[in-house]
Amino acid sequence: MIWDQATIELSPMPRGFHLVTDDVLAQAPDLTCCEVGLLHLFIQHTSASLAVNENADPDVRGDLERHFNVMVPENAPHYAHVMEGPDDMPAHIKSILIGPSLTLPIHRGRLALGIWQGIYLCEHRDSAGGRRIVATLQGRR
Repeated sequence: MIWDQATIELSPMPRGFHLVTDDVLAQAPDLTCCEVGLLHLFIQHTSASLAVNENADPDVRGDLERHFNVMVPENAPHYAHVMEGPDDMPAHIKSILIGPSLTLPIHRGRLALGIWQGIYLCEHRDSAGGRRIVATLQGRR
């Protein structure tokens, strides 16, 4: 049985949906020793989220950002939490809608993502700092 854990550090990124599969794999526990298992990713922030989606066409990431900005607008008159700027409360709502974690299958030492799938950092703040993701590997050698 394998249990391993690492903290992945991502550099600050602008608001938007960012493909971070390579960054995650570079810092995650070594998957190559795992025949079958799961990689659980949990972002330790309340204004960013994680998702799996299209890894080829960057228009998808732009369309997602535009859609979420329409769905969860800034400066809504019913927001009470406004002290940290107009992007903060919408960032919390977007984070809840998308979610803070992913559980991904491992098959023969590799992520078992579909050919057009990648891991996204969904950054919901205009000027956020770096982000931390706890990566937990469990599986069988």
